[in-house]
Amino acid sequence: MLRTTLAGLRLHKGRLVTTALAVALGVMFVSGTLVFSDTLRESFASQVMGSAGKMDAVAMAEERGPEGEIARDVLAEVRDLPEIDRAAGVTRAAAPLLDPDGRAVGTTPTLGLSVGEVTRYSAAEGDLPEGPEEAALATTTADNAGYEVGDTAQVLDADGEKHSFTVTGLIDFGISDEISYRGAVAFAPATAAQMTGTDGLAEIDAIAAEGVSAQEAADAVEAVAGDHAEVLTGKKLGERLASDAGTQADVLAMGLLLFALISVVVAAIVIHNTFAILVAQRQREMALLRCVGAVRRQVFTSVVAEALVVGVLASAVGVLAGIGLGVAGYAVGSDAIAADASGATAVVTPQTVLIGLAVGTATTLSAALMPARRATFVPPLAALRTSDVASGLAKNFGVVRIAVGTLLLAAAAGTVALALSIDDSDQALMLVAGGGVVAFAGVVAWSPLVVRVAVAAVAPLMRALGVSSALAADNARRNPKRAATAMIALTVGATLITGYAVVNASMMSTTDARLDEQFPMDYRIHAQIALEEDSTGVDPEVARDLREQPEIDTVVAERRKIRESPDHFAYFTTFLGADVADAVDAEAASGDLADVGPGTVAVHDEFASEGVGDTLRLDTEDGERSYEVAAVVDEAQTAWSVIMAPADFAEAFPSVGTDNSLRVTATDGADSERLHDAVYSAVEGHPTLQVQSVADSRRQYEEMLNTAFLAIVAMLGLAVVIAVFGIANTLALSVLERTRESAMLRALGLKRAQLRVMLVWEAVLLCVIGAAVGVGLGAVFGWASVAVMFDDPLFSLPVGQIGAFLAAAVAAGLLASVLPSRQAARTSITAAMASE
Repeated sequence: MLRTTLAGLRLHKGRLVTTALAVALGVMFVSGTLVFSDTLRESFASQVMGSAGKMDAVAMAEERGPEGEIARDVLAEVRDLPEIDRAAGVTRAAAPLLDPDGRAVGTTPTLGLSVGEVTRYSAAEGDLPEGPEEAALATTTADNAGYEVGDTAQVLDADGEKHSFTVTGLIDFGISDEISYRGAVAFAPATAAQMTGTDGLAEIDAIAAEGVSAQEAADAVEAVAGDHAEVLTGKKLGERLASDAGTQADVLAMGLLLFALISVVVAAIVIHNTFAILVAQRQREMALLRCVGAVRRQVFTSVVAEALVVGVLASAVGVLAGIGLGVAGYAVGSDAIAADASGATAVVTPQTVLIGLAVGTATTLSAALMPARRATFVPPLAALRTSDVASGLAKNFGVVRIAVGTLLLAAAAGTVALALSIDDSDQALMLVAGGGVVAFAGVVAWSPLVVRVAVAAVAPLMRALGVSSALAADNARRNPKRAATAMIALTVGATLITGYAVVNASMMSTTDARLDEQFPMDYRIHAQIALEEDSTGVDPEVARDLREQPEIDTVVAERRKIRESPDHFAYFTTFLGADVADAVDAEAASGDLADVGPGTVAVHDEFASEGVGDTLRLDTEDGERSYEVAAVVDEAQTAWSVIMAPADFAEAFPSVGTDNSLRVTATDGADSERLHDAVYSAVEGHPTLQVQSVADSRRQYEEMLNTAFLAIVAMLGLAVVIAVFGIANTLALSVLERTRESAMLRALGLKRAQLRVMLVWEAVLLCVIGAAVGVGLGAVFGWASVAVMFDDPLFSLPVGQIGAFLAAAVAAGLLASVLPSRQAARTSITAAMASE
């Protein structure tokens, strides 16, 4: 039986090439993801371990801010320790960097820090700063702001004064969430203290004296650092940072492996279909084996052995290709994830190789088990048949199959209905995903019926188009189960792509509507978000200057005070320059926002239980004050607790002298460039103010969503490619099965070109049906996902993207038919008529 199996593999190797390629592609994705994540993890770890490993002891303030800093006299004590050779303190506080246009970089002030003689950071390009007029930038900050080594950059000190510095170098800070978000500018120690205005230290880095171990140095530093600092050896700090970096790499790897799993599932469908057809076509061969003494177990083992050989060889190829994919992916994508690709060596672990081999082999074997079992039921008398036509692959479908599909689809509908009825969006989204899986199983059960109905629907059109298209429709309809199995692999990719396209388009539509409702303005101006202290706000003179510009119609200033209580935070708000009803983007559940005036307030129902007409007592800076409730709002998107009249707000919170933000609306017909110049001229003397164009915000958000959509489509594209291979393989095997039939058609007058066109139509028909089913399924569950993710969403069907995908399905069908149609057309009529 072993020799028979090997001989069968040699004989049918052409039929198994596409199957092996499908397995190899799936394994390539899995292995490539593992190589990429392992290399990324090693790169992150080497970056942080290398920087932390320079120090023997590191003392870090346990709390951020002035109250949690390490006092400078502690640094003096550390330097006096006999266990310490050298030590330096690290200052970390806000130091806003200005871009070349003079505006502050980022929505939060850039982090200013010190790098001295003893530091765990080094320059990736250029040199570290030493003089009072030198500074170094984080590599990501320099890229975002447009600075290079040798440029002159301006930084604001704690009093808002501008200082010019020469950029001496760029520092790669590795994985740092804070620096990734805020950016960083580094100074010499004395300059850092001057620029940030802070007296304390965020960190003390120390190098042990000769003959003193790192642990001994850390213990000595801990003895003088007190309770306000955590002291670690450099190695332990590096291990902690490496662990954090590894977590980020793992999260990325999990996302990629999810798409790899989809490709493997599609490959399994292709494998199953291929072996099912092969077993059906080889009934006489199996029957002859039974006639010469082979038992059922040996027949089963023979088919499984073929699958094992295909799986192992294809998996080996996939692992090798995956290593190349992982290395290439890391080299191309390292910049986007702040990893240093220079000098990086690909990390290929034995675990990665074993996982790749195991996934490919196990997938192939599991997909071949059912066809192998079916092969055992071939009776010896089948050897007497005169044709190898695959009667073993059922051409019809029974009531049980339809009933199971109906039950599964009903269960999926119930799951979605349950998801729509619960408030927890995370649980609801999981239910929708589960319902999608169940619905797909139902579609698989129904797929032969779907194929038969779809082909019957287009059959009149196919007959009108000519003989070739009519024959193609007949071929698909006479064996709907095989056609369904071939097209269902494409349905997987079509469902996922369409589902995400619907979610993406609906998110854009919903966001556009929310922006129009919540930001009915042209520009929004606000201060940088200060993390160390309360934001300074927007100087009232900016609003006055804006109101004097002829291009500007209205300027609404929002002022806010946050008061903390044992139970919650209260956000007290007022608006200057507009009535409350016009300024607030919410509808009153009771009362009228237009009634808010001196002595009256609007409240959110989550803040107070008082109703319209009741008296509300508020704790203000001027003591407890009473107000009448004029309106109650219950909308979840509202970002305030109480709205007061401007005069009442000024009396209640006299410490608030600046605006939280400004909403600027242009006059009708205002020129966009002149409006832009008017807005920026008003903020010219206030470099830290953030000017946000609503149109730009919408465009940036759409670009972000489109980029994410293209990335996901690209990763799902491999599953679609595998599905196309499956359709091509099914078509090629069908051509072999129908060799005598094709010869008979040729003998009756069908030309080579017509035979080719017939197979092209057959492939296109399968691809379009598979894609159409996926589009319908994806649209339904995309809508359900949007419905549970958002309150009052705007559902959007991306007709253009769906049309493009259907066009791609037609192109895929054309591509899948190239080799099978060429093979069929080249076959000799006489040789084909004589074939068995």
